[in-house]
Parts: sequence; C-alpha cells; structure tokens
Amino acid sequence: MSKPNYAWRQIPGGPRLAVATLADAECAALSIYVPAGSRDESALPAGLAHFVEHLVFKGTTRRSARELSFEIENGGGQLNACTTEDHTVYEGRGEAGLMPVLTDVLADMVWHATFAETEIALEREVIGEEITMYREAPADHIGDLISGALWSPHPLGNPISGTLASIAQIQRKQLVEFRNVHHFRNDLVIAAAGPFTLDELQEMLDPHLPATFHPGRRALPFVVPASPPRRVCETRETDQLQLSLAWHTPGRHHPLRHALRLLSLMLGESASSRLFLELREERGLCYQIASDVTLFDETGAFEVSAGLDPESRDEAIACIMREIHDLVSKGPLPGELDRAKRLVIAQSKLAFEATAAHAAWAGEGVMDFNEIPSPGEWRTRIEGVTDGDIQQAANEVFSDRHPAHAEIGA
Repeated sequence: MSKPNYAWRQIPGGPRLAVATLADAECAALSIYVPAGSRDESALPAGLAHFVEHLVFKGTTRRSARELSFEIENGGGQLNACTTEDHTVYEGRGEAGLMPVLTDVLADMVWHATFAETEIALEREVIGEEITMYREAPADHIGDLISGALWSPHPLGNPISGTLASIAQIQRKQLVEFRNVHHFRNDLVIAAAGPFTLDELQEMLDPHLPATFHPGRRALPFVVPASPPRRVCETRETDQLQLSLAWHTPGRHHPLRHALRLLSLMLGESASSRLFLELREERGLCYQIASDVTLFDETGAFEVSAGLDPESRDEAIACIMREIHDLVSKGPLPGELDRAKRLVIAQSKLAFEATAAHAAWAGEGVMDFNEIPSPGEWRTRIEGVTDGDIQQAANEVFSDRHPAHAEIGA
C-alpha cells in the first residue's frame, strides 16, 4: 500500500473532514464520528445513544432498512456502527468505486433516519436480547460491573447498551432529540481513506450534507470523588470467578498517555507481560488475565481482569498487586520497555495494512486532538518514552490508591 497523505479541514458552517489519501488503494472506507456516547446521557435513560445507533439502520425518508443494506451489499460493501462512552461511529467500506454510494447512504442514515414507532418497538426487543446475552456471559458482564464501580453515579458508569429497565423507558421523542442534538454538531468528523483527495471527498459529500450544523454540547465532566472506590460483587451459579480491578487515570491529553499505553502492555496485554507470565505460566492460577487502558478527554481507566478458580482469588490479587508495586517502586526491568515498544509499533504497522485503519486514524486524531499525526510521528513519540516515564505513570495511577473492585462468582 502506498504511503498515506493525511489532510483535514473544517467545512465552513459544517463538520470537520479528514482524509487519508492512498494513491494505489483498491478499497475505500468512510466513517462518520459523532462525539457523543453513553457519557452524554446525564439525566437521560441509560442506553439512549446506543438505541439511536441501532435505529439509524432501520430506515430513512428515502430508503427502508432493507434498501439501505442491499444498496451497499449489492456493490460488495459493508455497513457497521458502534457506540462507546464518548463517541458513536457509523462506517462503510468497500471497493474504491463504491465511495459515492457510501457517502450517499451513510449521510442518509445519519441525518435522515425516521425513527418509526414500529421499528422502535422491534429494536427495543432486539437490544433487550443483546443486553441479556452480555449479562449471561460473565466475562462480558464484568465490564459493566467494573465500570459502575469505578464511575457511578456519573454516566460513564452506565452500561453502554443500558438495562432492560432503562430501555423500556426510552420514547421516540427522546431518540429524535438526542439525534438532533448530537448528529448535527459542527465538531462531528467525517473521515475517509482511499484513492481520493480531500477536495474530491468533499465534492462527493457536499450534496448530502445538512444545510446547518450547531456547536457541540460538552458532556458532564468527571471529577474523582473523595469517597473510596466501590466494590461490586454479583453471585451466580458458576465454576469460575470473574475478577476485575480498575483505577482512575489522567485523560488522553496528559503527557504520560503513551507511557500509560506501554505500561498496560508490559503489565498484562501480551504473552510476555508480567501478569500473564506470573499468574498463568508460573503459578497456573488462571487461563485468562489481561490489562487495558481507556482514555477519555479529562479522565481514564486502567483495568486488570481475570477469570480464575475461586480458590485462587486471594493469591491472584496478591500477585497482581505485587507486580504493580514493583513497577511503582522500581520501574521496568532491563529490556522490558524496549520489548513493549517493539510490540506496540508492530501492532500498529499490521493494523495499517487495512484501508479502514487509516480512516480511523484520521478520524480519531481530528476528533480527539484536532490533528492527524503521521504514523511515523506517533512512533517517534512512543520511542521517546523512558523507564522514568513508565515509573512516573505507574505512580500516577497506582501509588496510594485503592482500586474499584468487581467480581462475579458463586
């Protein structure tokens, strides 16, 4: 694949547009990033943003749900979407020649969905089944429990899909209002990748853009409470204990953000990580052990999760805390940071083999930072992280801080 040329602009009176031009790409990807998700549901029923995402696929003023799918898939393309805590993304991908159709169909969905009452009733049942599916899988449901323990009562603690009780409350008026407030924001980002320029993409998009956009609405900020983190335990018939620990972190604009990413990789994201080697390989305490870091605008979360025999619980927690304390007090072992850097850089290079990854890179860069660093610039920043940065990040997150705690077990 050719070297990407990234560019972006604010469309006058409209949203931001970002493009990764890949001169010899045979495929294209288009994404519309709405900077609103479940954290924007303050004083609203949980799951509202996710409900809107589902209904966008259920028909517009010009197309039925069937026609939306067939128009894209008849051309060999795909449509998808997801809702997170702080954004919703609608995306299409296919061969490069399908881009005019992708722009038309995605714009139609995002800005002209009808939210028919019959579709709302049907989709309420579908989302209810989705909620039940995740709740009945402890390895998935533990994510909702630890989020609640770490963030509640802030909306960041709500399950993204909502609950059976909350989605039962959602009415058409709320769905339409949420769409109107957030899908017409001028801080929205339209991102694309393929063999076309920024000007060429805007020419394809212009006929489909709404006449007016308005300023975005800032979500309720999160402030770390003075009270101790919560502990949530759920009892059910299961032979395995699901365990999750979580700490608050600085947000995505903090200078230690790259160190936090590498810290997580060293602690539990790979087969050479400390927790995998100690808990799984050396002690046989668990089959699955992982860490992860999630960064929002002003805050974030560092999580460690495991599935293990209930009798191994105390030993596992002691091992986790021992490895964390070692990183806080001593920093990385010789060669440990270099290995983490090689892993994260190799992962990014593998991801960039896909056209859609370039659209995501451009879209998320503009949405979160108002810039699109080249992958080379990002790698330079990763390479610049030092052992001292890792130890400082570990102290920032873990030192003298008790984690939020969630368990599912008998």
